[in-house]
Amino acid sequence: MPLESGLLEILACPACHSSLTEQETELICTDTSCGLAYPVRDGIPVLLVDEARRPA
Repeated sequence: MPLESGLLEILACPACHSSLTEQETELICTDTSCGLAYPVRDGIPVLLVDEARRPA
C-alpha cells in the first residue's frame, strides 16, 4: 500500500538522516553506507533502528 503523497518528503532515516525510498512493504535509506530497510506495517512506517533490516 503506497504511503500518502508528500510523506516521503518529510521522512528521514533515523540512523543517518538521509532520505528514504519506498519499495513494496519497506522504506529504504538512500545512503549507500547505511542502507537500512524500515518496515511499513498497516500503512504506518516503523522508523526504529532496532526494527530495521540491515542491507544484504
